[in-house]
Amino acid sequence: MTARIAGNDYRSLTPPALGAWTPSLRVSVVIPAYGDQEKLDLALAGLAVQTYPAALTEVIVVDNGSSPPLRLPELRPEGTGLIVCPTPGRAHARNAGLSAATGDVIHWLDSDVVLDRRSVEAHMRWHHAAPYLAVTGYLRFTPARLPAPEVVAAADDLAKLFEPAEPHAWLVDLVERTDGLTANPHRAFSLHVGGATSVNAALLAAAGPMDTDLILGQDTEMGYRLAQAGAVFVPEPLSRAFHLGPTMRMRGKAPIDRVSHAFVADRIPSYRWLRSHPSRQWKVPYLEVVVEPGERAGREGTGYSYDEVRATVDAVLAGTLPDVAVTLTGPWDRIGTEGRAPLKDPDLDLVLIRGHYAHEPRVRFVDEASVTSAVTSAPSEASRKPRAAAPYRLRLPAGWVPGDDTLARLLDLAGDDGYGLVAVLLAEGGQDGEGGAGSERMIVAARLERAAAFARAVIVLEEGEDLDDAVADTFGVVWVDGETYGFASEARPIVGRRGAHRARIEAEAQVARLTRENERLRGQVTKWRDEAGRWRKSAVELRREVGTLRKELAAARKIVQYGLLSSVKRAITRRR
Repeated sequence: MTARIAGNDYRSLTPPALGAWTPSLRVSVVIPAYGDQEKLDLALAGLAVQTYPAALTEVIVVDNGSSPPLRLPELRPEGTGLIVCPTPGRAHARNAGLSAATGDVIHWLDSDVVLDRRSVEAHMRWHHAAPYLAVTGYLRFTPARLPAPEVVAAADDLAKLFEPAEPHAWLVDLVERTDGLTANPHRAFSLHVGGATSVNAALLAAAGPMDTDLILGQDTEMGYRLAQAGAVFVPEPLSRAFHLGPTMRMRGKAPIDRVSHAFVADRIPSYRWLRSHPSRQWKVPYLEVVVEPGERAGREGTGYSYDEVRATVDAVLAGTLPDVAVTLTGPWDRIGTEGRAPLKDPDLDLVLIRGHYAHEPRVRFVDEASVTSAVTSAPSEASRKPRAAAPYRLRLPAGWVPGDDTLARLLDLAGDDGYGLVAVLLAEGGQDGEGGAGSERMIVAARLERAAAFARAVIVLEEGEDLDDAVADTFGVVWVDGETYGFASEARPIVGRRGAHRARIEAEAQVARLTRENERLRGQVTKWRDEAGRWRKSAVELRREVGTLRKELAAARKIVQYGLLSSVKRAITRRR
Protein backbone atom coordinates (compact mmCIF):
# COMPACT_ATOMS: atom_id res chain seq x y z
CA MET A 1 0.00 0.00 0.00
CA THR A 2 1.35 3.42 -0.99
CA ALA A 3 1.70 5.80 1.94
CA ARG A 4 -0.90 8.58 1.95
CA ILE A 5 0.17 12.11 2.83
CA ALA A 6 -2.43 14.77 3.58
CA GLY A 7 -1.58 18.03 1.85
CA ASN A 8 2.16 18.53 2.26
CA ASP A 9 2.37 17.05 5.77
CA TYR A 10 5.21 14.58 5.15
CA ARG A 11 5.55 14.20 8.94
CA SER A 12 3.19 11.23 8.70
CA LEU A 13 6.13 9.31 7.18
CA THR A 14 8.87 7.79 9.32
CA PRO A 15 12.06 7.51 7.29
CA PRO A 16 14.72 5.15 8.65
CA ALA A 17 17.69 6.43 10.60
CA LEU A 18 20.88 7.06 8.66
CA GLY A 19 23.03 3.96 8.53
CA ALA A 20 20.31 1.71 9.95
CA TRP A 21 18.52 0.54 6.81
CA THR A 22 18.98 -1.34 3.54
CA PRO A 23 18.30 0.74 0.39
CA SER A 24 17.10 -0.67 -2.90
CA LEU A 25 16.33 2.29 -5.19
CA ARG A 26 18.82 3.56 -7.75
CA VAL A 27 19.66 7.25 -7.88
CA SER A 28 20.95 9.24 -10.85
CA VAL A 29 22.87 12.38 -9.90
CA VAL A 30 22.64 14.83 -12.81
CA ILE A 31 25.30 17.58 -12.84
CA PRO A 32 25.06 20.26 -15.57
CA ALA A 33 28.42 22.01 -15.88
CA TYR A 34 29.91 24.85 -17.87
CA GLY A 35 33.60 25.42 -17.31
CA ASP A 36 35.11 25.69 -13.80
CA GLN A 37 36.80 22.31 -13.79
CA GLU A 38 38.25 22.89 -10.31
CA LYS A 39 34.82 23.19 -8.67
CA LEU A 40 33.48 20.20 -10.59
CA ASP A 41 36.40 18.14 -9.25
CA LEU A 42 35.39 19.05 -5.69
CA ALA A 43 31.72 18.20 -6.33
CA LEU A 44 32.73 14.76 -7.65
CA ALA A 45 35.11 14.24 -4.73
CA GLY A 46 32.20 14.80 -2.35
CA LEU A 47 30.09 12.29 -4.28
CA ALA A 48 32.89 9.70 -4.25
CA VAL A 49 32.59 9.20 -0.47
CA GLN A 50 28.81 9.12 -0.06
CA THR A 51 27.36 6.61 2.40
CA TYR A 52 24.69 5.61 -0.11
CA PRO A 53 25.76 2.42 -1.92
CA ALA A 54 27.89 3.07 -5.00
CA ALA A 55 26.21 0.11 -6.75
CA LEU A 56 22.90 2.03 -6.57
CA THR A 57 24.36 5.34 -7.73
CA GLU A 58 25.09 6.73 -11.18
CA VAL A 59 26.51 10.20 -11.81
CA ILE A 60 25.94 11.98 -15.12
CA VAL A 61 28.05 15.06 -15.79
CA VAL A 62 26.70 17.14 -18.67
CA ASP A 63 29.29 19.39 -20.34
CA ASN A 64 27.25 22.31 -21.63
CA GLY A 65 29.74 23.41 -24.28
CA SER A 66 32.77 24.20 -22.09
CA SER A 67 35.98 25.41 -23.68
CA PRO A 68 38.26 23.64 -23.05
CA PRO A 69 36.01 20.59 -22.67
CA LEU A 70 35.48 19.25 -19.20
CA ARG A 71 37.10 15.98 -18.11
CA LEU A 72 36.37 13.45 -15.39
CA PRO A 73 38.96 13.51 -12.59
CA GLU A 74 40.43 10.39 -11.06
CA LEU A 75 38.66 11.00 -7.76
CA ARG A 76 35.04 10.38 -8.67
CA PRO A 77 32.24 7.87 -8.03
CA GLU A 78 32.53 4.54 -9.84
CA GLY A 79 29.44 4.98 -11.98
CA THR A 80 30.26 8.40 -13.39
CA GLY A 81 29.72 9.27 -17.04
CA LEU A 82 30.31 12.41 -19.10
CA ILE A 83 28.02 13.51 -21.91
CA VAL A 84 28.01 16.69 -23.99
CA CYS A 85 25.08 19.05 -24.56
CA PRO A 86 26.20 21.76 -27.00
CA THR A 87 22.95 23.76 -26.73
CA PRO A 88 23.59 26.58 -24.24
CA GLY A 89 21.52 26.81 -21.09
CA ARG A 90 21.27 24.88 -17.84
CA ALA A 91 17.75 23.68 -18.68
CA HIS A 92 19.02 22.06 -21.91
CA ALA A 93 21.88 20.46 -20.01
CA ARG A 94 19.61 19.10 -17.31
CA ASN A 95 17.22 17.67 -19.87
CA ALA A 96 20.12 15.94 -21.61
CA GLY A 97 21.16 14.40 -18.30
CA LEU A 98 17.57 13.45 -17.54
CA SER A 99 17.29 11.63 -20.87
CA ALA A 100 20.41 9.60 -20.06
CA ALA A 101 19.43 8.84 -16.45
CA THR A 102 18.28 5.34 -15.52
CA GLY A 103 17.70 5.73 -11.77
CA ASP A 104 14.46 5.50 -9.80
CA VAL A 105 15.27 8.93 -8.39
CA ILE A 106 16.83 11.96 -10.10
CA HIS A 107 19.12 14.04 -7.90
CA TRP A 108 19.85 17.48 -9.35
CA LEU A 109 23.23 18.84 -8.33
CA ASP A 110 25.03 21.99 -9.42
CA SER A 111 28.67 21.59 -10.40
CA ASP A 112 29.76 24.05 -7.71
CA VAL A 113 28.05 22.26 -4.81
CA VAL A 114 29.89 19.85 -2.50
CA LEU A 115 27.67 17.38 -0.62
CA ASP A 116 28.21 16.15 2.92
CA ARG A 117 29.00 12.42 2.77
CA ARG A 118 25.55 11.49 4.23
CA SER A 119 23.59 13.81 1.99
CA VAL A 120 22.44 11.41 -0.74
CA GLU A 121 21.47 8.80 1.87
CA ALA A 122 19.46 11.44 3.75
CA HIS A 123 17.53 12.12 0.53
CA MET A 124 17.01 8.53 -0.49
CA ARG A 125 15.56 7.31 2.80
CA TRP A 126 12.57 9.56 2.09
CA HIS A 127 12.13 8.22 -1.43
CA HIS A 128 11.95 4.69 -0.05
CA ALA A 129 9.06 5.83 2.17
CA ALA A 130 6.85 7.23 -0.63
CA PRO A 131 7.13 7.40 -4.45
CA TYR A 132 5.99 10.99 -4.97
CA LEU A 133 8.45 13.14 -3.06
CA ALA A 134 10.76 16.02 -3.92
CA VAL A 135 13.47 16.37 -1.26
CA THR A 136 15.70 19.42 -0.88
CA GLY A 137 18.84 19.65 1.23
CA TYR A 138 20.22 22.68 3.05
CA LEU A 139 22.85 24.72 1.24
CA ARG A 140 25.39 27.05 2.79
CA PHE A 141 27.32 29.54 0.67
CA THR A 142 31.02 29.68 1.39
CA PRO A 143 33.68 32.21 0.35
CA ALA A 144 36.46 29.85 1.52
CA ARG A 145 39.47 29.05 -0.63
CA LEU A 146 39.06 25.83 -2.58
CA PRO A 147 40.83 22.84 -1.02
CA ALA A 148 42.22 19.88 -2.94
CA PRO A 149 39.75 17.13 -3.92
CA GLU A 150 41.62 14.66 -1.69
CA VAL A 151 41.09 16.96 1.28
CA VAL A 152 37.34 17.08 0.58
CA ALA A 153 37.14 13.29 0.29
CA ALA A 154 39.03 12.79 3.56
CA ALA A 155 37.07 15.34 5.61
CA ASP A 156 34.70 13.91 8.20
CA ASP A 157 32.99 17.31 8.48
CA LEU A 158 32.92 19.77 5.57
CA ALA A 159 32.26 22.62 7.99
CA LYS A 160 35.91 22.47 8.98
CA LEU A 161 36.82 23.32 5.37
CA PHE A 162 34.13 25.78 4.36
CA GLU A 163 32.88 27.64 7.41
CA PRO A 164 32.11 30.44 8.04
CA ALA A 165 29.37 30.36 5.43
CA GLU A 166 25.98 31.94 4.84
CA PRO A 167 22.76 29.90 4.93
CA HIS A 168 20.27 29.81 2.08
CA ALA A 169 18.33 32.52 3.92
CA TRP A 170 15.27 32.58 1.66
CA LEU A 171 14.81 28.82 1.87
CA VAL A 172 15.35 28.71 5.63
CA ASP A 173 12.83 31.52 6.13
CA LEU A 174 10.25 29.75 3.92
CA VAL A 175 10.61 26.51 5.88
CA GLU A 176 10.48 28.18 9.29
CA ARG A 177 7.45 30.41 8.67
CA THR A 178 5.42 27.51 7.20
CA ASP A 179 6.21 24.98 9.94
CA GLY A 180 8.39 22.97 7.61
CA LEU A 181 6.13 23.63 4.57
CA THR A 182 3.18 21.93 6.28
CA ALA A 183 1.28 25.12 7.21
CA ASN A 184 1.12 26.58 3.69
CA PRO A 185 1.17 23.67 1.20
CA HIS A 186 0.25 25.89 -1.77
CA ARG A 187 3.73 27.45 -1.79
CA ALA A 188 5.67 24.26 -1.01
CA PHE A 189 6.76 23.88 -4.63
CA SER A 190 9.04 26.90 -4.20
CA LEU A 191 11.36 24.54 -2.31
CA HIS A 192 12.38 22.89 -5.61
CA VAL A 193 15.82 24.36 -6.18
CA GLY A 194 18.24 22.71 -8.54
CA GLY A 195 21.35 23.03 -6.39
CA ALA A 196 20.59 19.96 -4.28
CA THR A 197 17.10 18.52 -4.85
CA SER A 198 16.04 14.95 -5.59
CA VAL A 199 12.79 13.92 -7.28
CA ASN A 200 11.14 10.57 -7.97
CA ALA A 201 11.78 9.77 -11.65
CA ALA A 202 8.18 8.73 -12.35
CA LEU A 203 6.98 12.01 -10.90
CA LEU A 204 9.38 13.89 -13.21
CA ALA A 205 8.05 11.93 -16.17
CA ALA A 206 4.53 13.02 -15.29
CA ALA A 207 5.53 16.67 -14.92
CA GLY A 208 7.78 16.84 -17.98
CA PRO A 209 11.35 18.11 -18.38
CA MET A 210 12.81 21.54 -17.69
CA ASP A 211 11.24 24.41 -19.63
CA THR A 212 13.93 25.53 -22.07
CA ASP A 213 11.96 28.65 -23.06
CA LEU A 214 12.62 30.22 -19.66
CA ILE A 215 15.62 32.46 -19.09
CA LEU A 216 15.47 32.21 -15.29
CA GLY A 217 13.16 30.57 -12.77
CA GLN A 218 13.30 27.09 -14.33
CA ASP A 219 13.61 25.38 -10.96
CA THR A 220 10.53 27.06 -9.48
CA GLU A 221 8.48 26.50 -12.63
CA MET A 222 9.35 22.80 -12.59
CA GLY A 223 8.45 22.74 -8.88
CA TYR A 224 5.00 24.06 -9.80
CA ARG A 225 4.51 21.30 -12.38
CA LEU A 226 5.71 18.69 -9.91
CA ALA A 227 3.11 19.95 -7.45
CA GLN A 228 0.38 19.54 -10.07
CA ALA A 229 1.65 15.99 -10.65
CA GLY A 230 1.04 15.20 -6.97
CA ALA A 231 4.43 15.88 -5.38
CA VAL A 232 5.08 16.34 -1.67
CA PHE A 233 8.03 18.63 -0.91
CA VAL A 234 10.35 17.70 1.94
CA PRO A 235 13.09 19.88 3.47
CA GLU A 236 15.85 17.62 4.79
CA PRO A 237 18.20 19.29 7.32
CA LEU A 238 20.40 16.17 7.50
CA SER A 239 21.29 16.70 3.84
CA ARG A 240 23.92 19.43 4.04
CA ALA A 241 26.03 20.91 1.30
CA PHE A 242 28.28 23.84 0.57
CA HIS A 243 27.91 26.07 -2.47
CA LEU A 244 31.32 27.28 -3.59
CA GLY A 245 30.77 31.03 -3.73
CA PRO A 246 27.58 33.13 -3.85
CA THR A 247 24.72 32.50 -6.23
CA MET A 248 23.72 34.91 -8.97
CA ARG A 249 20.60 35.78 -6.96
CA MET A 250 22.68 36.67 -3.90
CA ARG A 251 24.73 39.03 -6.04
CA GLY A 252 21.65 40.90 -7.25
CA LYS A 253 18.13 39.88 -6.15
CA ALA A 254 16.18 42.77 -7.70
CA PRO A 255 17.40 42.37 -11.30
CA ILE A 256 17.06 38.58 -11.05
CA ASP A 257 13.46 38.86 -9.85
CA ARG A 258 12.70 41.37 -12.60
CA VAL A 259 13.74 38.91 -15.30
CA SER A 260 12.33 35.81 -13.62
CA HIS A 261 8.91 37.30 -12.86
CA ALA A 262 8.46 38.45 -16.45
CA PHE A 263 8.43 34.81 -17.56
CA VAL A 264 7.14 32.73 -14.67
CA ALA A 265 3.97 34.84 -14.38
CA ASP A 266 2.74 33.14 -17.55
CA ARG A 267 3.48 29.67 -16.23
CA ILE A 268 2.80 29.66 -12.48
CA PRO A 269 -0.83 30.60 -11.76
CA SER A 270 -0.26 30.22 -8.01
CA TYR A 271 1.80 33.44 -8.03
CA ARG A 272 -1.34 35.54 -7.91
CA TRP A 273 0.52 38.79 -7.14
CA LEU A 274 2.17 38.58 -10.56
CA ARG A 275 -1.26 38.43 -12.23
CA SER A 276 -2.79 41.66 -11.00
CA HIS A 277 -3.92 42.82 -14.45
CA PRO A 278 -7.73 42.77 -14.50
CA SER A 279 -8.25 41.32 -17.97
CA ARG A 280 -5.19 39.83 -19.67
CA GLN A 281 -4.80 36.11 -20.34
CA TRP A 282 -1.92 33.79 -19.44
CA LYS A 283 -0.28 30.69 -20.87
CA VAL A 284 -1.45 28.55 -17.94
CA PRO A 285 -4.83 29.70 -16.59
CA TYR A 286 -5.69 29.61 -12.91
CA LEU A 287 -8.98 27.82 -13.63
CA GLU A 288 -10.05 25.56 -16.49
CA VAL A 289 -13.81 25.20 -16.83
CA VAL A 290 -14.85 22.02 -18.64
CA VAL A 291 -18.40 22.49 -19.88
CA GLU A 292 -20.13 19.12 -20.15
CA PRO A 293 -23.43 18.20 -21.86
CA GLY A 294 -26.35 19.26 -19.69
CA GLU A 295 -29.45 17.35 -18.69
CA ARG A 296 -31.51 19.07 -21.36
CA ALA A 297 -29.47 18.20 -24.43
CA GLY A 298 -30.13 19.52 -27.89
CA ARG A 299 -30.96 17.39 -30.88
CA GLU A 300 -30.53 13.66 -30.44
CA GLY A 301 -26.94 12.62 -30.96
CA THR A 302 -25.37 16.05 -30.52
CA GLY A 303 -24.93 15.92 -26.75
CA TYR A 304 -24.92 19.73 -26.44
CA SER A 305 -27.59 22.41 -26.70
CA TYR A 306 -26.24 25.61 -28.26
CA ASP A 307 -28.42 27.80 -26.02
CA GLU A 308 -27.32 26.00 -22.85
CA VAL A 309 -23.66 26.11 -23.77
CA ARG A 310 -23.80 29.78 -24.65
CA ALA A 311 -25.53 30.66 -21.37
CA THR A 312 -22.85 28.84 -19.38
CA VAL A 313 -19.76 29.86 -21.34
CA ASP A 314 -20.72 33.51 -21.64
CA ALA A 315 -21.32 33.73 -17.88
CA VAL A 316 -17.96 32.06 -17.16
CA LEU A 317 -16.06 34.46 -19.41
CA ALA A 318 -17.88 37.52 -18.04
CA GLY A 319 -17.28 36.78 -14.34
CA THR A 320 -14.97 38.56 -11.93
CA LEU A 321 -12.28 35.91 -12.50
CA PRO A 322 -10.51 36.77 -15.78
CA ASP A 323 -7.82 34.12 -15.34
CA VAL A 324 -9.97 31.36 -16.79
CA ALA A 325 -10.15 29.11 -19.88
CA VAL A 326 -13.04 27.00 -21.16
CA THR A 327 -12.81 23.50 -22.62
CA LEU A 328 -15.62 21.99 -24.68
CA THR A 329 -15.32 18.27 -25.31
CA GLY A 330 -17.33 16.66 -28.06
CA PRO A 331 -17.32 15.02 -31.49
CA TRP A 332 -16.07 18.18 -33.18
CA ASP A 333 -14.26 16.24 -35.90
CA ARG A 334 -17.55 14.98 -37.35
CA ILE A 335 -18.86 18.47 -38.11
CA GLY A 336 -19.25 18.85 -41.87
CA THR A 337 -20.06 21.77 -44.13
CA GLU A 338 -23.75 21.50 -44.89
CA GLY A 339 -24.58 24.28 -47.33
CA ARG A 340 -27.98 23.28 -48.65
CA ALA A 341 -30.12 22.39 -45.63
CA PRO A 342 -28.35 23.51 -42.47
CA LEU A 343 -31.56 23.47 -40.39
CA LYS A 344 -31.88 19.72 -41.02
CA ASP A 345 -28.31 18.99 -39.95
CA PRO A 346 -28.49 16.60 -36.93
CA ASP A 347 -25.32 18.25 -35.62
CA LEU A 348 -26.66 21.80 -35.97
CA ASP A 349 -26.09 22.64 -32.30
CA LEU A 350 -22.46 21.52 -32.54
CA VAL A 351 -22.05 23.65 -35.66
CA LEU A 352 -23.50 26.69 -33.89
CA ILE A 353 -21.30 26.23 -30.81
CA ARG A 354 -18.16 25.76 -32.87
CA GLY A 355 -18.97 28.75 -35.05
CA HIS A 356 -19.89 31.00 -32.14
CA TYR A 357 -16.63 30.43 -30.22
CA ALA A 358 -14.26 29.63 -33.07
CA HIS A 359 -12.36 32.89 -32.60
CA GLU A 360 -12.55 33.15 -28.81
CA PRO A 361 -9.00 32.34 -27.61
CA ARG A 362 -10.21 31.39 -24.13
CA VAL A 363 -12.37 28.56 -25.50
CA ARG A 364 -10.84 25.38 -26.88
CA PHE A 365 -12.51 22.40 -28.53
CA VAL A 366 -11.23 18.96 -27.60
CA ASP A 367 -12.33 15.82 -29.38
CA GLU A 368 -14.02 13.22 -27.18
CA ALA A 369 -11.63 10.46 -28.20
CA SER A 370 -8.62 12.33 -26.86
CA VAL A 371 -10.17 13.41 -23.56
CA THR A 372 -8.84 11.87 -20.38
CA SER A 373 -8.51 13.37 -16.96
CA ALA A 374 -5.58 15.75 -16.76
CA VAL A 375 -4.30 13.80 -13.78
CA THR A 376 -5.07 10.20 -14.75
CA SER A 377 -3.55 10.11 -18.21
CA ALA A 378 -0.11 8.54 -18.42
CA PRO A 379 2.62 10.75 -19.87
CA SER A 380 3.90 9.91 -23.31
CA GLU A 381 7.46 8.68 -23.30
CA ALA A 382 8.01 10.42 -26.61
CA SER A 383 6.87 13.77 -25.26
CA ARG A 384 9.72 15.98 -24.16
CA LYS A 385 7.72 19.13 -23.50
CA PRO A 386 6.72 20.54 -20.12
CA ARG A 387 3.12 19.70 -19.27
CA ALA A 388 1.77 22.58 -17.19
CA ALA A 389 -1.76 22.23 -15.87
CA ALA A 390 -4.16 24.74 -14.40
CA PRO A 391 -4.20 24.27 -10.62
CA TYR A 392 -8.01 24.02 -10.63
CA ARG A 393 -10.56 22.49 -12.98
CA LEU A 394 -14.32 23.04 -12.75
CA ARG A 395 -16.58 20.48 -14.41
CA LEU A 396 -19.85 22.26 -15.09
CA PRO A 397 -22.97 20.93 -16.88
CA ALA A 398 -24.10 23.11 -19.76
CA GLY A 399 -27.13 25.21 -18.92
CA TRP A 400 -26.02 26.03 -15.39
CA VAL A 401 -25.00 29.66 -15.11
CA PRO A 402 -22.54 30.93 -12.48
CA GLY A 403 -22.99 34.39 -11.01
CA ASP A 404 -20.50 37.20 -11.49
CA ASP A 405 -18.41 36.24 -8.44
CA THR A 406 -19.29 32.53 -8.21
CA LEU A 407 -16.04 31.11 -9.56
CA ALA A 408 -13.88 33.39 -7.42
CA ARG A 409 -15.83 32.42 -4.30
CA LEU A 410 -15.47 28.70 -5.00
CA LEU A 411 -11.74 29.10 -5.54
CA ASP A 412 -11.44 31.03 -2.27
CA LEU A 413 -13.18 28.17 -0.48
CA ALA A 414 -10.94 25.53 -2.03
CA GLY A 415 -7.77 27.55 -1.52
CA ASP A 416 -8.39 28.75 2.02
CA ASP A 417 -9.31 25.31 3.37
CA GLY A 418 -7.09 23.22 1.07
CA TYR A 419 -9.89 21.06 -0.33
CA GLY A 420 -9.07 18.68 -3.16
CA LEU A 421 -12.68 18.64 -4.35
CA VAL A 422 -15.53 21.09 -3.89
CA ALA A 423 -18.74 19.42 -5.09
CA VAL A 424 -21.56 21.84 -5.87
CA LEU A 425 -25.13 20.56 -5.62
CA LEU A 426 -27.05 22.16 -8.47
CA ALA A 427 -30.28 20.13 -8.45
CA GLU A 428 -31.71 16.89 -7.16
CA GLY A 429 -34.95 15.06 -7.63
CA GLY A 430 -36.57 11.82 -8.73
CA GLN A 431 -35.68 9.80 -11.77
CA ASP A 432 -37.89 12.08 -13.84
CA GLY A 433 -37.06 15.16 -11.87
CA GLU A 434 -40.17 14.87 -9.67
CA GLY A 435 -38.59 13.40 -6.56
CA GLY A 436 -41.49 11.04 -5.89
CA ALA A 437 -41.42 8.44 -3.13
CA GLY A 438 -39.42 5.36 -4.06
CA SER A 439 -37.94 6.94 -7.18
CA GLU A 440 -34.23 6.89 -7.79
CA ARG A 441 -32.61 10.15 -6.71
CA MET A 442 -30.94 12.12 -9.47
CA ILE A 443 -28.23 14.60 -8.55
CA VAL A 444 -26.86 17.30 -10.84
CA ALA A 445 -23.56 18.66 -9.59
CA ALA A 446 -20.56 20.73 -10.58
CA ARG A 447 -17.08 19.72 -9.42
CA LEU A 448 -14.18 22.04 -8.62
CA GLU A 449 -11.11 19.76 -8.68
CA ARG A 450 -7.62 20.61 -7.50
CA ALA A 451 -5.18 19.13 -10.04
CA ALA A 452 -2.56 18.29 -7.39
CA ALA A 453 -5.13 16.45 -5.27
CA PHE A 454 -6.34 14.22 -8.09
CA ALA A 455 -2.80 13.53 -9.25
CA ARG A 456 -1.87 12.46 -5.72
CA ALA A 457 -5.02 10.34 -5.50
CA VAL A 458 -4.09 8.47 -8.67
CA ILE A 459 -0.67 7.63 -7.20
CA VAL A 460 -2.04 6.25 -3.91
CA LEU A 461 -5.25 4.74 -5.32
CA GLU A 462 -5.91 1.12 -4.38
CA GLU A 463 -7.60 -1.39 -6.64
CA GLY A 464 -11.36 -0.99 -6.55
CA GLU A 465 -11.22 2.28 -4.61
CA ASP A 466 -13.17 5.32 -5.76
CA LEU A 467 -10.91 8.19 -6.80
CA ASP A 468 -12.90 10.73 -4.77
CA ASP A 469 -12.30 8.68 -1.62
CA ALA A 470 -8.53 8.91 -2.18
CA VAL A 471 -8.91 12.68 -2.69
CA ALA A 472 -10.84 12.91 0.58
CA ASP A 473 -8.00 11.15 2.40
CA THR A 474 -5.24 13.34 1.01
CA PHE A 475 -6.82 16.79 0.60
CA GLY A 476 -10.45 16.66 1.72
CA VAL A 477 -13.84 16.91 0.01
CA VAL A 478 -16.74 19.25 0.76
CA TRP A 479 -20.26 19.67 -0.64
CA VAL A 480 -21.86 23.11 -1.01
CA ASP A 481 -25.20 24.38 -2.23
CA GLY A 482 -25.17 25.81 -5.76
CA GLU A 483 -27.78 28.49 -5.13
CA THR A 484 -25.79 29.77 -2.15
CA TYR A 485 -22.81 30.25 -4.43
CA GLY A 486 -24.80 32.00 -7.15
CA PHE A 487 -25.58 29.26 -9.68
CA ALA A 488 -28.81 29.56 -11.67
CA SER A 489 -30.48 27.38 -14.29
CA GLU A 490 -31.37 30.28 -16.59
CA ALA A 491 -29.23 32.72 -18.54
CA ARG A 492 -28.62 36.12 -16.99
CA PRO A 493 -27.96 39.43 -18.74
CA ILE A 494 -24.24 39.90 -19.21
CA VAL A 495 -23.09 43.20 -17.79
CA GLY A 496 -19.84 43.26 -19.72
CA ARG A 497 -16.82 45.41 -19.11
CA ARG A 498 -18.41 48.52 -20.65
CA GLY A 499 -21.47 48.15 -18.47
CA ALA A 500 -19.31 47.48 -15.44
CA HIS A 501 -17.23 50.53 -16.31
CA ARG A 502 -20.32 52.70 -16.54
CA ALA A 503 -21.65 51.28 -13.28
CA ARG A 504 -18.32 52.03 -11.65
CA ILE A 505 -18.30 55.59 -13.01
CA GLU A 506 -21.86 56.12 -11.80
CA ALA A 507 -20.98 54.67 -8.42
CA GLU A 508 -17.92 56.91 -8.20
CA ALA A 509 -20.05 59.93 -9.15
CA GLN A 510 -22.62 58.94 -6.54
CA VAL A 511 -19.87 58.57 -3.97
CA ALA A 512 -18.56 62.02 -4.93
CA ARG A 513 -22.08 63.51 -4.56
CA LEU A 514 -22.59 61.83 -1.22
CA THR A 515 -19.15 62.99 -0.11
CA ARG A 516 -20.00 66.59 -1.01
CA GLU A 517 -23.37 66.31 0.72
CA ASN A 518 -21.66 64.82 3.73
CA GLU A 519 -19.22 67.74 3.84
CA ARG A 520 -22.11 70.20 3.48
CA LEU A 521 -23.98 68.55 6.32
CA ARG A 522 -20.83 68.53 8.42
CA GLY A 523 -20.52 72.28 7.82
CA GLN A 524 -24.17 72.72 8.74
CA VAL A 525 -23.71 70.66 11.88
CA THR A 526 -20.69 72.78 12.80
CA LYS A 527 -22.76 75.94 12.25
CA TRP A 528 -25.57 74.55 14.38
CA ARG A 529 -23.10 73.59 17.06
CA ASP A 530 -21.70 77.14 17.08
CA GLU A 531 -25.23 78.53 17.20
CA ALA A 532 -26.11 76.14 19.99
CA GLY A 533 -23.01 77.31 21.87
CA ARG A 534 -24.13 80.91 21.56
CA TRP A 535 -27.61 80.01 22.73
CA ARG A 536 -26.16 78.11 25.67
CA LYS A 537 -24.06 81.18 26.55
CA SER A 538 -27.13 83.42 26.25
CA ALA A 539 -29.12 80.99 28.35
CA VAL A 540 -26.48 81.13 31.07
CA GLU A 541 -26.56 84.93 31.02
CA LEU A 542 -30.36 84.93 31.11
CA ARG A 543 -30.29 82.55 34.05
CA ARG A 544 -27.96 84.95 35.85
CA GLU A 545 -30.24 87.93 35.07
CA VAL A 546 -33.28 85.99 36.19
CA GLY A 547 -31.48 85.12 39.39
CA THR A 548 -30.61 88.75 39.96
CA LEU A 549 -34.16 89.83 39.24
CA ARG A 550 -35.47 87.19 41.61
CA LYS A 551 -33.23 88.51 44.32
CA GLU A 552 -34.32 92.09 43.62
CA LEU A 553 -37.94 91.03 43.55
CA ALA A 554 -37.56 89.24 46.85
CA ALA A 555 -35.92 92.32 48.33
CA ALA A 556 -38.70 94.53 46.94
CA ARG A 557 -41.33 92.24 48.41
CA LYS A 558 -39.70 92.49 51.79
CA ILE A 559 -39.63 96.28 51.50
CA VAL A 560 -43.28 96.40 50.45
CA GLN A 561 -44.29 94.03 53.22
CA TYR A 562 -42.35 96.07 55.80
CA GLY A 563 -43.82 99.37 54.54
CA LEU A 564 -47.36 97.92 54.58
CA LEU A 565 -46.89 96.62 58.09
CA SER A 566 -45.64 100.03 59.26
CA SER A 567 -48.65 101.77 57.70
CA VAL A 568 -51.07 99.41 59.45
CA LYS A 569 -49.36 99.98 62.77
CA ARG A 570 -49.62 103.76 62.35
CA ALA A 571 -53.31 103.56 61.45
CA ILE A 572 -54.05 101.47 64.50
CA THR A 573 -52.15 103.89 66.67
CA ARG A 574 -54.22 106.85 65.38
CA ARG A 575 -57.50 105.11 66.07
CA ARG A 576 -56.54 104.64 69.63
